[in-house]
Amino acid sequence: MPEIALKTARLREGLALPYAEVGAPGGTPVVFVHGWADTWRSFEPLLRRLPAGLHAYALTQRGHGDADRPPDGYAPAELAEDLLAFLDTVGIGRAILVGGSSGGVQARILAGRHPHRVAGLVLLGVPATLADKPMAREVRARVQELRDPVGREFAAAFSSGLTDGGVDPDFLQTMITESLKAPARVWRDTMLGLLDTDLRATLDGISVPTLVVWGDRDDLLPRADQQVILDAVPGARLIVHQGAGHLVYWERPDEVTRDIAAFAALVTGPA
Repeated sequence: MPEIALKTARLREGLALPYAEVGAPGGTPVVFVHGWADTWRSFEPLLRRLPAGLHAYALTQRGHGDADRPPDGYAPAELAEDLLAFLDTVGIGRAILVGGSSGGVQARILAGRHPHRVAGLVLLGVPATLADKPMAREVRARVQELRDPVGREFAAAFSSGLTDGGVDPDFLQTMITESLKAPARVWRDTMLGLLDTDLRATLDGISVPTLVVWGDRDDLLPRADQQVILDAVPGARLIVHQGAGHLVYWERPDEVTRDIAAFAALVTGPA
């Protein structure tokens, strides 16, 4: 099992973001980007399964977990700028970006704006849009009402509601605890930034190789939503995991790790 090193990157204006790093220095750089209210630990099961040849980084974004909590900067485009600054700070010239859930939005913004920095893009249960989702209005109302401290019951209902029940119980409890490190304003501002962004527009201009990974029991994102991504991104491929829910990478870490490794070999191998 590979050893995970925990480090801190200091970005512009001193913004401190914790990150996990694993793999040989000469391996293909793979950067994992977590979703709303998560931290780098969202990808810990994948990091512990990564094969030799991949050099992985999983950062915790501003406001989340043990990262610094500035008063603003939580819209997807601003988080994408943090991601670019992270690449610069840790010395990654070009990487495969792996975005989980809403973390895939800032990953694809970076891929569209700075394709020379992105060797490939993997989207794990990432929405094409939220504007047409029935839950969007309810979530907006709920987060606007959040106050500190955010209740564990709320966080537990949110995390468990995104899976199909196939998540290791101890890992799920860890992620609930991690989510509660973020203050109510970060929960609120990050989600409102996501809901107020034209997510379809963030699919424009993506020309890098792209893999879409989706669980067919995802109650949040139907198959048609993923088709929007496939239609918008030239050459994008889809892998469907039968019986998995929205957080497919929590439920199927072995399979999703293999998906990522195979994709990395494809995009970095001989032409």
